[in-house]
Amino acid sequence: MSEKVTIKVERKKLHLPTIALRGLVVFPNNLVHFEVGREKSIAAVEWAMANNSNVFLVAQKSMDTTEPQQADLFSYGVVAEVKQVLRVSGDLVKVLVEGKYRAKLSVLDASGDFLLSEVRPAPVRAGKADDAVETEALLRALKAGFDEYLGMNPRLGKDVVFAIVSSDDPAFLSEYMPANLLFRYEDKQAVMDEGTLNGRLKKLIEMLRRECQVMKIEKEIAEKVNESMDKNQRDYYLHEQLHIISDELGEGDDTHAEADEYRRRITGLHLAEDSEKKLLKEVDRLAKMQGSNQEATVIRTYLDTCLDLPWNTFTVDDLDISRAQQILDRDHYGLKKVKDRILETLAVRKLAPDVKAQIICLVGPPGVGKTSIARSIAESLGRKYVRISLGGVRDEAEIRGHRRTYIGAMPGKIITAMISAKSANPLMLLDEIDKLAGDFRGDPAAALLEALDPEQNSTFNDHFIDIPFDLSHVLFITTANDLGSIPGPLRDRMDVIELPSYTRVEKYNIARKHLLPKQLKACGLTGKVTLSQSALYGIIDGYTREAGVRNLERTITSVLRKCARKIAAGEVESVSVTGTMLEQLLGPRFVKPDFLNRTNAVGIANGLAWTSVGGETLPIEVQVMDNGSGKITVTGSLGDVMKESAQLAVTWVRVHAAEYGIDPEKLKKCDLHIHAPEGAVPKDGPSAGVTLTTALVSCLSGIPVRGDVAMTGEITLHGNVLPIGGLREKSMAAYREGMKTVLIPKDNEPDLYEVDDEVKKNLTFLPMQNLTQVLNAALLKPQNAKKAKAPSRTHAKKKAADAAIVPPTAEKPQPGAVC
Repeated sequence: MSEKVTIKVERKKLHLPTIALRGLVVFPNNLVHFEVGREKSIAAVEWAMANNSNVFLVAQKSMDTTEPQQADLFSYGVVAEVKQVLRVSGDLVKVLVEGKYRAKLSVLDASGDFLLSEVRPAPVRAGKADDAVETEALLRALKAGFDEYLGMNPRLGKDVVFAIVSSDDPAFLSEYMPANLLFRYEDKQAVMDEGTLNGRLKKLIEMLRRECQVMKIEKEIAEKVNESMDKNQRDYYLHEQLHIISDELGEGDDTHAEADEYRRRITGLHLAEDSEKKLLKEVDRLAKMQGSNQEATVIRTYLDTCLDLPWNTFTVDDLDISRAQQILDRDHYGLKKVKDRILETLAVRKLAPDVKAQIICLVGPPGVGKTSIARSIAESLGRKYVRISLGGVRDEAEIRGHRRTYIGAMPGKIITAMISAKSANPLMLLDEIDKLAGDFRGDPAAALLEALDPEQNSTFNDHFIDIPFDLSHVLFITTANDLGSIPGPLRDRMDVIELPSYTRVEKYNIARKHLLPKQLKACGLTGKVTLSQSALYGIIDGYTREAGVRNLERTITSVLRKCARKIAAGEVESVSVTGTMLEQLLGPRFVKPDFLNRTNAVGIANGLAWTSVGGETLPIEVQVMDNGSGKITVTGSLGDVMKESAQLAVTWVRVHAAEYGIDPEKLKKCDLHIHAPEGAVPKDGPSAGVTLTTALVSCLSGIPVRGDVAMTGEITLHGNVLPIGGLREKSMAAYREGMKTVLIPKDNEPDLYEVDDEVKKNLTFLPMQNLTQVLNAALLKPQNAKKAKAPSRTHAKKKAADAAIVPPTAEKPQPGAVC
């Protein structure tokens, strides 16, 4: 028997954090765990844990109230101790509490971060000595009512039954029974509100009797339902007999003839023995059913789906490599690496036809042609083309299908695509594979592991068809914008090919050869409108800001629409658009040069960053404030790793101050402010170390930094330059901004093989092993240094205009730039 726990409480006001409970009443001397999701409730729990305080738990009158006030809460609750707190997710906390004593709510303050209550202890009043007989009678009646309740509800926990049966303490039972029996929370609150022991016992007796009556009615209803089910079973047998009689008379549905047709089609497919046996078994079930039976419809759907699959239907691969080269060059400009990889696949397949198909993953910024090149590959191979969009797919069943036990079950996207392809060896494009998301319904990325593994996909098992299907002949091509978003096991199964951002010249050629003819045809303007070279370059430089060509196509379409309006109105018969007409058609140029150190300036160095949509420039500014205290301020939405790089740079500069004419004492007495424009864009990563150090040395020594130099590289505490990632994208950004020289880590020299030839032709790459080499290349020599000037946009424009190839304007940094 549970021992009675007596808690001595003082009758004084207490100010406690409060949790308003929905549909739950906690009693003293009981351990209860529940989940907390509201911000104020979570704040109350965290404050109580931090300050070693109890909490006041009180039920709210309506479960729908989200911001309860005092009028929305019951008057009585319990003061409890928080035993354990477990954060389940970002906005959900699981709490374990132990009720201590009953208390009454006096005043509620809901204006703070959490509900704060003024409460008074309100212990239950025991009966007087004269009431002992009445208490004994009520206790016996309560035990008798519980026995009847237990007979109606035998599934009650053994520990609960033992605690109630073995206890004769009315105070204990008045708290334990409502806390552990399945009563409505309103009834439990009525017991909590009752301030006398005998009054509580009476309420419990009434509640038990009412529950027994309800359970008796439920039992009667269940018996009637069972009788109805027996009647339905009887009707089923009668219908079956009627079906047989109808067959004898030749008046029923001829499912036998339908089953014979299914058998003929199944045996004609020459499937594996196990698969054929399973399908024929379903046919036998269909033959034994009445044609109008609902289950017969389910079997027909299943058999039709299985028979529609292209089990042994193949297209013949066109392995003419020169023809494939022509198709790829016809549809896409550039993308040499991707085209070479496809042609290599064709060559291997021509020499070894039985080789297992590789899974290719095309990774690159939006708009560079990942999806469209897959269609060209299918055409060059002579294969059927099917596309599956995976963006936003959260349910595993969308990939592997639903089991037939569910109403409305259907096969997954892969099997559905195979039915659409009508070929066992199509090219299947899995678009936006990095946008998959998992939730409580499963992980779709995990469901793709079997389909994309060449060692397993020969026996791919969809939950709906439930027999192995061979996907080993399918050529899978996946696309993604961010390789880091793809789970490791899935990424390991794919051969990754990265598509770079387009250069300015590539964008011009794509627009001239592909986008413009396509949109002229779509707008009905073929032969009526022409765009000059200056117009196309003007659109690229002044009206688009992207790594791909999607916005470029939209802008060209906008120009053509305006021309179409003039032609349709009869104002002109044809239009020739030049660069000078763009502002009249599209308005002022809105792509302006970003802030960048384009002159030899003190305290400003040009860094390079990587984003998921291409490379970006990242200038770093440093200012020194005399008469300070040695404080370092870092601004510009920098992440922790980049702030650590700034600390490394400051430490290195302090150690090597004398080498660059910097007074070490000045460093102790001045404040440093390091800033990375643009301040609203988050930035993180270690590769801005060389840029930070260069800007610091320039600012403290007064030696200007070359305005035509960009740099990237991680640094160590001793000044070594470590390799970085994303060199191709970063070099593209430097070329776009008109830089002449790029300082890169020595260990990144092999990565220059991936850099576009046009970029390598216009940029000088200098490998660096340590910061001394970086500063020698980036800082002007004191004897040759000109007077430092602030960066000038006018000067930048003039410099760009004088170049042999006008560098395109920079693209605005995307959120999440990684240095």
